[in-house]
Amino acid sequence: MLQSLYRGLTTLAGPAVRLYLDRRLAAGKEDSARRGERFGTPARPRPPGRLAWIHAASVGEANSVLVLIDRLLDETPDLTVLMTTGTVTSAELMARRLPERAFHQYVPVDLPSAVDRFLDHWQPDLVLWTESEIWPNLLAAVRARGIPAALVNARMSERSFSRWRCASGLITPLLSTFQVTLAQSNGDADRLRRLGARGVVSVGNLKFSAEPPPADPMALEALRAACAGRPVWLLASSHPGEDELAAAVHEALTPRLPGLLTLLLPRHAHRGADIAALLRGRGLTVSRRGEGALPAATDAVHIADTMGEVGLFYRLAPVVCMGGSFVPHGGQNPVEPALLGCAVLYGPHMWNFAEITRQLEAAGGALPVAGAEALPDAVGRLLTDEAARAGVAAGATAVTEGNRRIVDRALAALAPVLDAGSVRPAA
Repeated sequence: MLQSLYRGLTTLAGPAVRLYLDRRLAAGKEDSARRGERFGTPARPRPPGRLAWIHAASVGEANSVLVLIDRLLDETPDLTVLMTTGTVTSAELMARRLPERAFHQYVPVDLPSAVDRFLDHWQPDLVLWTESEIWPNLLAAVRARGIPAALVNARMSERSFSRWRCASGLITPLLSTFQVTLAQSNGDADRLRRLGARGVVSVGNLKFSAEPPPADPMALEALRAACAGRPVWLLASSHPGEDELAAAVHEALTPRLPGLLTLLLPRHAHRGADIAALLRGRGLTVSRRGEGALPAATDAVHIADTMGEVGLFYRLAPVVCMGGSFVPHGGQNPVEPALLGCAVLYGPHMWNFAEITRQLEAAGGALPVAGAEALPDAVGRLLTDEAARAGVAAGATAVTEGNRRIVDRALAALAPVLDAGSVRPAA
């Protein structure tokens, strides 16, 4: 009944959804050239042969399944992958990082007409859905068409579990769309089972199997030359309310770390100009990567406000603090800098990566910081104590190396769905 009610309400909601997308477009959050894809209108023909549809919400989720896409394509020569996401940022990133025989489209909005138009055109043989993105009309249509489907890298926090438990009449049928559910942790697996998920297996987090983010060698060389001889740290994936932390840390540490360079990489690159104005208002000298600048010797802060260059800055900074963790967002992925040998620290709000942080902290591979007031001392200690910094990096390496084969476990657990979709490794 709840599903029928939802479908009816969303059928009537078309004009409101169009207005919502218009507002997102005005804010730079939609792609005007590809607006039709959001309503299920394809931008290209369906390729011949087997097609696997893999959906991820945004950048982090999309990056986590790239390793799985690579393996599926390597082992199944006649397969093509359709990758969908919902953000402009992730679309731009996938344009650079998807391998041959994989392509990107925007996920359609969850209107019945858009969903039907999308599935009628693409007719996927297999659906892999990532993490916790739940769209009732899309999933109901996949189930109604009998398309083999799996939920991969699935997570279900205690907070989300409490909310969904009050709507079990909606979530249980939706989760039943998936014949296999690959959970990130035993806790996620237990909560998903209690909500009615099928074929639940805890295989670990695919983010551990991902390759480190790439970096252009020439750009990296130029940045290293510009920063030579200076102590450097990075606040990565900052959210509104956290940019001031970069200034506070810099101001606190400069007296004992002459020449300190603070790198600030906002989660959303379009915020670069506003962040620069904020920091200049505090009397700091600032340059922006988005304006084509390299850090000058007199710069206090360099803002990394470009797309797809996080790999440059993780290779540049030996100490990395993860954003989204000093505001109640849930944190950002600490595995990427850990893979590149950075000493990683973060604030108290890391619930989106609870199992990852548990493993890192148990191995001494990350440094949790109680709050913003403790951040300057934590950064300063790691910058000045080489042994402490090396110890954190070594602990992180032990964790990441110990989890590298998660993608193998995921592929093995997906076998029933891959077989049902006739997506089988080459003989």
